[in-house]
Amino acid sequence: MAAKTTLNAKNLESLGAQRLAELLIEVSMGSAAHKRRLRMELAGNHGSAEVAREVRKRLASIARARTLINWHKVKALKNDLETQRKTIAETVAADDPQEAFELIWQFLALADSIFERSNDRGGSLIQSFHQACEDAAAIAGSAKIDAHVLADKVFKAVQDDSYGQYDNLIAAMVPALGKDGLDRLKTLVAQWSKEPKDKPAEEERKVIGWGSGGAIYQDEIAGTHRDLTVRIALQQIADAQGDVDAYIGQHPEETRKAPMIAADIANRLLSAGRAKEALQTLDGADRRGWAEMPFEWQLARVETLEALGRAEEAQTYRWACFERSLHAGHLKAFLKRLPDFDDLEAEEKAFAHARAFPDVHQALVFFLNWPALAEAAKLVAIRKAELNGDLYELMTPAAEALAEKHPLAATIVLRSMIDFALDNSRPSRYKHAARHLADCASLAPHIDDFSNIRSHDAYVAELKRRHGKKHGFWRLVP
Repeated sequence: MAAKTTLNAKNLESLGAQRLAELLIEVSMGSAAHKRRLRMELAGNHGSAEVAREVRKRLASIARARTLINWHKVKALKNDLETQRKTIAETVAADDPQEAFELIWQFLALADSIFERSNDRGGSLIQSFHQACEDAAAIAGSAKIDAHVLADKVFKAVQDDSYGQYDNLIAAMVPALGKDGLDRLKTLVAQWSKEPKDKPAEEERKVIGWGSGGAIYQDEIAGTHRDLTVRIALQQIADAQGDVDAYIGQHPEETRKAPMIAADIANRLLSAGRAKEALQTLDGADRRGWAEMPFEWQLARVETLEALGRAEEAQTYRWACFERSLHAGHLKAFLKRLPDFDDLEAEEKAFAHARAFPDVHQALVFFLNWPALAEAAKLVAIRKAELNGDLYELMTPAAEALAEKHPLAATIVLRSMIDFALDNSRPSRYKHAARHLADCASLAPHIDDFSNIRSHDAYVAELKRRHGKKHGFWRLVP
């Protein structure tokens, strides 16, 4: 049973309305965010119109701000934006979708002013605007906005997409736009693509860099950006209309041979029931510079072979791809199509292949992700001399995964990182190496047989013999 002092809604109710109100005033002192939240709740008591008024005032205030948003201010701004966005989408939209539609566009219009003065390395702020695009689409449907009016607003937004805030807007708006809206939007974008690009007088052109061909002018970059925006918009519209040929047509001829784009096109052809053309597209991809074609291309080829009724060839290709890359996706698909019990034999064959794979680290990744921790432990024990302790982004999670049931293997992995740090005199890693040594000490009692490696005490003694003068490390050892 929860104590009477536990912070939960039931216990707080016992304080009574007056005391809770006093506490809220006290807690909100000095916190603009808390005060705004309380004002929003009070506005809610007077209906959605009052809530909308408060939101509009706050959005206008954010738009007027000019102070730099440093990284430590991003979280507070993110919370503020989310409060306004959710209030629009959940509270105002429920009572007045027309008002909510205007507000969500006012919200989206904040993007440029915010990104011009912010340092959002984590990308958290852009997520709010991408979600607002989804909200705008849902609200547009509820508000029954005229398709042509909506298409015009979407077009204007796409034109002004300086920071990628509208990247998902067209796809989100497809249901609300409908056929008429999509046709209208396509026409607007196509007309824009044909408009002459304004070019300033030569003496007014701004040089922003130099390339092998000479000066690079700002208006040239702007033109390239517009061309790209048009192409992406028309591709999204073509997808929404199910027009595969229009989608393909928006890719310049020279880019269609890039493996990832070829796979992208092939998937759409496949969905349209044009498997032969999909295979031709994939086979025409440019393999230069690719030691191994990307997984997406390989997957598209396998699915195309299946669609053409060439299942046996698809299976052979899956296995060949797995043998070259140890990609678990290929193996899982291969095993799934085998008869009962045959899959067990094939899995063992795959494990044997992985154990002998030239790159021990790629093999370790495969076993950890499968997951097959017993196989990972076996690999580590057999090929410990090949482990590169510099790969801490792999070795650290590997040791954690192996520790519980395979303490000897985990110890070997940890020692590889310790040895690398000390053998290569990396003071920046001494703190981590000392922690790894402590982890080895905690694992030692759980190891019945150290087999052909030194016991923990013997390993520590050897470290002291070889690296006893590295006092920066030993000071950190418990």
